[in-house]
Amino acid sequence: MRSGLVVSAMTLVSRVLGLVRDVVVANLMGAGAAADVFFLANKIPNFLRRLFAEGAFAQAFVPVLTEYQQQREPNEVRELIAKVSGTLGGIVTLVTLFGVVASPVLAALFGTGWFLAWLGGEPEGAKFLLASLMLKITFPYLWFITLTALAGAILNTLGRFAVAAFTPVFLNIAIIGCAIWLSPELERPELGLAWGVFLGGLIQFLFQIPFLYKANMLVRPQWGWSHPGVTKIRTLMIPAMFGVSVSQINLLFDTLIASFLMTGSISWLYYSDRLLEFPLGLFGIAIATVILPALSKDKANDDPTRFTQTLDWGVRSVLLVGIPAMLGLMVLAQPMLMVLFMRGEFSITDTQMASMSLLAYASGLLSFMLVKVLAPGYYARQDTKTPVRYGIIAMVANMGFNLALAIPFGYVGLALATSASATLNALLLYRGLRQQGVYQLSGQTLAQIARMALAGGVMAAMLLWLSPSEAGWLALSFSERVMTLFGLIGLGAVSYGGSLLLFGLRPRQLKSL
Repeated sequence: MRSGLVVSAMTLVSRVLGLVRDVVVANLMGAGAAADVFFLANKIPNFLRRLFAEGAFAQAFVPVLTEYQQQREPNEVRELIAKVSGTLGGIVTLVTLFGVVASPVLAALFGTGWFLAWLGGEPEGAKFLLASLMLKITFPYLWFITLTALAGAILNTLGRFAVAAFTPVFLNIAIIGCAIWLSPELERPELGLAWGVFLGGLIQFLFQIPFLYKANMLVRPQWGWSHPGVTKIRTLMIPAMFGVSVSQINLLFDTLIASFLMTGSISWLYYSDRLLEFPLGLFGIAIATVILPALSKDKANDDPTRFTQTLDWGVRSVLLVGIPAMLGLMVLAQPMLMVLFMRGEFSITDTQMASMSLLAYASGLLSFMLVKVLAPGYYARQDTKTPVRYGIIAMVANMGFNLALAIPFGYVGLALATSASATLNALLLYRGLRQQGVYQLSGQTLAQIARMALAGGVMAAMLLWLSPSEAGWLALSFSERVMTLFGLIGLGAVSYGGSLLLFGLRPRQLKSL
């Protein structure tokens, strides 16, 4: 609980600055063509980050490193880190160089609609050329963030969660700084944002080094493809690439389809996804971050009862905050977008369009959170094949959902498809854990979830009753909108907490394993 609160506090700082960053970007570019291109150029290295950095790599590396720390000598632990950092660093260096050189190929692959427009000499083809250029600047972020995630994973296994959780703050600061001071000096302002991504990655990497040195874990990287620990990690990591990156692959597939839709589709999906990422990162990912080392330790100590209790605590914790977060996002979708982004180039039409995709994404928030918490139940036991199988099923289903929903509902259909596939993934992960006898929701936990759902319903009803109409929000000044929105959020939190107590849920029931 204490570690989860530390990670959530650090993540809160990062997410708030991330929203400030998005406000600055929205003011600078709105939801136009340049914004679409920047979001695509930023999304591709971020997708690969999930594979090489805190996604698949962390899920494979943390259990093995924890096992070494519990059962091996300190010099063997340091040797493992040296071999892993040298091997991972070498591979990512080659991938990064390829990405920079082959940026036109990547832009054509993930922005196929723009590439076809360029071939046909259409105006939309300018997006393809700009995307190719921006990718050359943003792609090196992959190298920096991969080694940053390696350092963060090492510190997390030592119980030092705050450093890794705070590090993303520097990316947001770099992008905000470049947007304010560099972009106005450039002929193409969006290039300033790309340089912000590059600098943010560099600063994050440098920030971690002193903490590794202090923990006596700063070692000289060595190539170690055949080292037993590295062999075990890559054996676990290869299938885990699919298991933990399903949502990212789905988002890239969404982007590919959105490149054929109206201008603004990618941006509307991005802004709504950013609001979804706030509670997901603040609670879902934070809880998943702290339970993976704990589950790995329970497994190494051969304590299945404690393992089940830890996993159950994770599920109850994400549902406790996920239920009101989901309902709050759905009820207050447009007011939030108005307050955060509606200025400069971001119009009322943009808030209306983005609010519809936010509703669709928010419907799957609980599923996104549960996937983050249930997947470590497999990875901590060094079982990566099972979640891969489920991930592939969910990914294929998402493609079918996309094709079925994009035609009648456009970009909103893409968001609905992503939520539906996440729900399928969460159900498969839970069913698998239950069938393996690892974890099953107890009657006590189900009763707690029922109370949370009832309290969430009370909160949503109150927000619907008190929230002004769209015309009412537009009639307010900016400061009045901010005060009204924060007042509603505060009342929602009070009503949810009061309803939980009224329905018999007590804090001691939530914090105990």
